[in-house]
Amino acid sequence: MPDVRKVVLLINPSREHTRGLLNGIAKYARLHSSWMFYRPLEYREPRFRQKLPSVLKALQPDGILMREPPHADEIIKMGVPVVSFPYTRERIPGIANVITDHVAVGHVAAEHLLERGFRCFAYCGFDDWWWSRQRKEGFSEAVAKADFPVHAYQLPRARSKRTWGKELPIIVAWLEALPKPVGLMASNDDRAELVIEACKTAGLSVPDEVAVVGVDNDRTICDLSSPPLSSVALNVGKAGYDAAALLDRMMATGLEAPQTIYIQPTHVVTRLSTDVLAVDDPDVATAVRYIRRHARTSVGVAAVVANSGASRRVLEKRFRQVLGHTIHDEISRVRLELVTAMLTETSMAISEIARELEFPDVAHLSRYFRKATGLSPLQYRKQFVL
Repeated sequence: MPDVRKVVLLINPSREHTRGLLNGIAKYARLHSSWMFYRPLEYREPRFRQKLPSVLKALQPDGILMREPPHADEIIKMGVPVVSFPYTRERIPGIANVITDHVAVGHVAAEHLLERGFRCFAYCGFDDWWWSRQRKEGFSEAVAKADFPVHAYQLPRARSKRTWGKELPIIVAWLEALPKPVGLMASNDDRAELVIEACKTAGLSVPDEVAVVGVDNDRTICDLSSPPLSSVALNVGKAGYDAAALLDRMMATGLEAPQTIYIQPTHVVTRLSTDVLAVDDPDVATAVRYIRRHARTSVGVAAVVANSGASRRVLEKRFRQVLGHTIHDEISRVRLELVTAMLTETSMAISEIARELEFPDVAHLSRYFRKATGLSPLQYRKQFVL
């Protein structure tokens, strides 16, 4: 029987993000290792924080998976293998870190709103948090490539004005001054929820005047938002699994050179807060809606043209002018979005997905997906999904 290893978990499961990480860690331990988890819950209490290093020394763990507990630097000096999931700092020097690719998150949110035809964009986050600044950087970078600016919200300097109630009227005034319609990225789902509340206060329609996308895909927040919130999903389960695998290697072979595991965005889970098409051309709008309604079938360009009321030549020209790509490109994009959602949000076999979306066979689906992403559907699922 393999030796049982003591693994300390200093990760608070209060949010969907950290629960996803813990699910990945638990799955790895269940499938591959003989671990006994220790979760000193008292470390969250102020009176206990000073005692945490001495408690850990007495426990003599084989490894530690931690967020950013009190006295993190002192814990690292214990010489025990540690993998950290930092959030107040970009990374903790000298140890393995699991961090989010925040710039990529911004790219994904921007692409989602660009695909819906927006020409005005805004970002609402926290200027004093490094991860929010990086998400804004990625969002602005992707929007700039399409030759559009981003209107960025400025956080009040006075901390006394940053409470929900006091900041709400400031965000209302900012939203009212934005050009409409506008595609808006919020730095996370909590921030997006506040933006939607501010829209209600201002009498602005979501998504018709302000389309809002958040980050983390916290299902509770997203589903309780009104309207339900679209959000960038992250592969936190896979990152937790990979972090546990790294810790296992470190415990087995000794301390390795510090490594970094990146949490990647997978796609936007689309809900009503961005379920809109900001396109003035009625023929293009009609065609895009037809594509979305029939994306689960093997819809072709001819059917789209026949439903639009315009000739193919005219419609193709308008697609390029309004959306920057062809009708065929839009069909491919929407169907690819469906394939990606099925790969990440369901456990359906690749063959089932092919049948559901009316691909001739699995090989055809695989070629289609690889051409767009550089990965086969199975490789994509292994890379991004737990």
